[in-house]
Amino acid sequence: WVLSNHDIPRHVSRYGRPAKDRERFGPTKYDFEGLDLDLGRRRARAAALLSLGLPGSVYLYQGEELGLEEVTAIPDSLRDDPVFFRSEHGEVGRDGCRVPLPWEPTGDSLGFGDNGAWLPQPPEWSERAASVQRDEPDSMLSLYRTALAARRREPALTAPGFAWVDGPSDVLRFRRSDPAGASVEVVVNQSATPVSLPPGEVLVASEPVEGSMLGSDAAAWVRLS
Repeated sequence: WVLSNHDIPRHVSRYGRPAKDRERFGPTKYDFEGLDLDLGRRRARAAALLSLGLPGSVYLYQGEELGLEEVTAIPDSLRDDPVFFRSEHGEVGRDGCRVPLPWEPTGDSLGFGDNGAWLPQPPEWSERAASVQRDEPDSMLSLYRTALAARRREPALTAPGFAWVDGPSDVLRFRRSDPAGASVEVVVNQSATPVSLPPGEVLVASEPVEGSMLGSDAAAWVRLS
């Protein structure tokens, strides 16, 4: 399972597009007019729990654990992707998802290395640096670490058992189980209204859970009672 890779725009930006544009590819796939990055990150958090909750291998593309967006403000003089040159500058190419990661909030490459980054990092990435997010319990990095730890720890999440749970079409539910009977239900709410979680202990959630209600564009793992 994979949400992003080095050949497509970062999923934080894809998920923050206006609904009519969300599935655009081809020459327009690098057009992010009207982008809502807050919405994109909220949906990216939910998508992380969806993919990490599935059985099998999960591949994380560098920077998704920091919630990085596609970088669009790269001067043409610094672009490096052959796509940009082969299209005679008609398609900006894949440089926007290949910008070096921010490890620290300061420095000429935000901790990536000496002599600056070969593609410019946005100033706002200082706030998304790994060293900054490491100590923030609600950060994207902390969400990934919490989910990965639970994925290794919970017997139901290391076993092959899988079953869909019936429900509305805009609420995705499936159950992971081990032979001893332990179960974890993964709930992904794509609807516009909160939904009820099953009885049990919330192991990890992409957004705060109020009572037993999961908000829209959010996901949670529940160890069933």
